[in-house]
Amino acid sequence: MNMKAVCGFLGYRKGMSMRNTPGCLTRYLMAVGLFTFAAGFAYGPPVQAQDDDEVVHLEDVVVVAAKDPAPSQEIPTSVSVLSGPMLEDAGVNLIGEAAGYAPNVNMVEFTDRALSQPYFRGIGSGPSNPAVTTYIDGVPQLHAYSANIELLDVRQVEFVRGAQGMLYGRNTVGGIIHILSRSPNFSSWEYSLEGGYGSYDLFRGEFRLSGPLIRDELAFSLAAGYSSRDGFSDNDITGHDIDNRKAFFGKLQFHWLPTDAWSVRFILFTENDRDGDYALHDLAALRANPYHVQRDFEGYSDRDMFAPTLTLEYHGDKVDFVSTTGLVRWETESATDLDYTPFPATTRQQNIRDLQLSQEFQWRSGEDAPLVLSDHMTLTWQAGTLFFVQKYRETSVNQIFQPLFVEVASPLARLEDRGLGAYGQAILTAWDVWDIALGLRFDYEDKEADLQTFYTPVIAPSTALNTARDFTEISPQFSLTRKIAPGKIAYGNISRGYRAGGFNPISPPGREAYDEETSWNYEIGIKTTWLEERLKLNMAFFHISWEHLQLHLPIGQTYYIANAGDAESTGVELELFARPSRNWDIFGSIGYDKARFGDGSTSVRTNPLGTNTEEDVGGNDLIFTPEFTASAGTQYAWDIGPDARILIRAEINGYGRYFYNTANTESQSSYWLTNLRARFKTSNWFLEAWIRNAFDKEYISIAFEFPNGQSGFLGESGAPRMIGLRAGIDF
Repeated sequence: MNMKAVCGFLGYRKGMSMRNTPGCLTRYLMAVGLFTFAAGFAYGPPVQAQDDDEVVHLEDVVVVAAKDPAPSQEIPTSVSVLSGPMLEDAGVNLIGEAAGYAPNVNMVEFTDRALSQPYFRGIGSGPSNPAVTTYIDGVPQLHAYSANIELLDVRQVEFVRGAQGMLYGRNTVGGIIHILSRSPNFSSWEYSLEGGYGSYDLFRGEFRLSGPLIRDELAFSLAAGYSSRDGFSDNDITGHDIDNRKAFFGKLQFHWLPTDAWSVRFILFTENDRDGDYALHDLAALRANPYHVQRDFEGYSDRDMFAPTLTLEYHGDKVDFVSTTGLVRWETESATDLDYTPFPATTRQQNIRDLQLSQEFQWRSGEDAPLVLSDHMTLTWQAGTLFFVQKYRETSVNQIFQPLFVEVASPLARLEDRGLGAYGQAILTAWDVWDIALGLRFDYEDKEADLQTFYTPVIAPSTALNTARDFTEISPQFSLTRKIAPGKIAYGNISRGYRAGGFNPISPPGREAYDEETSWNYEIGIKTTWLEERLKLNMAFFHISWEHLQLHLPIGQTYYIANAGDAESTGVELELFARPSRNWDIFGSIGYDKARFGDGSTSVRTNPLGTNTEEDVGGNDLIFTPEFTASAGTQYAWDIGPDARILIRAEINGYGRYFYNTANTESQSSYWLTNLRARFKTSNWFLEAWIRNAFDKEYISIAFEFPNGQSGFLGESGAPRMIGLRAGIDF
């Protein structure tokens, strides 16, 4: 679905600007209207449910993707949601494991867990200025280092694809990830304890305690866990495994309902990670001998997080109100062998501290209180403001041993960011079958940077940059939804995405600052349920066009941001969920995406001396964007008694070929991963066996250009086959 082809069908003429052509957009909206109107007749009247002693159907999970909570099948945007039971059944503990169930989502992860980088529909993210922002209980994670957390006591995870600039503002060009905590129990006390052991000395244990302090008024929960494993990769120089992991994590909650209208919820999450070094090695050597590296120096990566959140909610007769206050504080200490060879050449010591405070207010029309405009038309609305402050500090020192010992402080960085956003949206409902939504958002940011580089001993002049910039953006969104029948909608939407410009803590000379990135997202889709809600089938077609694309380019072991030019992404997504019987579930998804740089786009390569070389990448594929993503699985449970059942689950996840670099000279070929799981469960305890990557598929999930005198690339092997057991009790 190329947008120019669509507009050509609707009257597009050669030479017409796609981004500034109201006529083309008008024709596009007319096409959406005709499509949804015709679809209403094509589907016909709904099938009436049959009386049955046993009701078998798929639940429609309520999501917060559109700010105003609503069933996922009723909102005009692409969202994949994994509920708590789904996460439990699949054994998902990290965001990267959950991402495999969402089409056109690729989570690129280093063995350093803080460096997770989600790619949605070809739109890549990055640590300091993400294009896909993660929200944890309503709090935006302004830096990606705080986004990849252990999924402890989680109610659901949402992957919302497509630009979300109007509702969420900055840095949602590709979409958002929502992580929502499970609420404490208001009616009775419950507790659970579980633990497991597996390959590579994997151990994970968790407990949870929850119950009412004042019945139906004040509830409490406490959850905590510990996980550890040996590294997947061995250092041939020392004989040690190098990429081991260890983490402690906990979550404390209080939920107070002082009246029928008010809700007060406090959540405190903390995590302490003590991980090994990167498992980076020459790409060609890794392909010949996976899970082996050669280092004279073995580093580490520590991360400490502290994140309290306070949410106030008021549900009135006419207006609902929500206030979300979030504080996120994290710090990392790390060291690594920066040359990634067995020779004593370069090491890097790094300390990063970040503190963010965000405050969001939301107002919306009451759940059953729309504005009545006529007998056939009603209006619902929502509005909100967001204010945030972020303070980032980095001290990084490179130690160069040859030909003489030199320490390079690169950088000493102080970055401060203050932002304000405000939005409003109105949804007109006509004849109970049409929803017409229009929204607008204004964002303002002010950024300051103090960057210094110097040498000890002084072998070159020090550099310093003290500067400031501000950014503003207006982000509209329009959607048209046709309610075809109960459980069936067709929709089209147009939305604008925005990613702020800013400053790089470290970069080649002349690349300290980068400009903002903007995009337009066009989408047509259908969401349907069939067979008395036993089958869900959703499909979406999308086209994304964006300008001043921000690329995350490697400079040594870290990254900096540079603007590359224009790009386009066109694709389709299909999701299916079926429940043929009470004990049998079938699920699957497939996504196809063709994402390419526009003509005249350029990228930058940096040689060991820091000299920049620009190259034309027009027409090349965007990095880390698989040609397709696919997942399919089934789960069946046998009742073997009034209080016991056996559950068997099998699934497969596939990724098409994707490129590591903008020049498209190195890539990962398509690969498939198979996961198996079997569980025996009673009302109070369970025992489970599992296998991940059952056929031990070898692949290299991430690689980047690095002038190492060998293949010119460094990479890390993907996770190997792992086998484990897990058991638990709950009352």
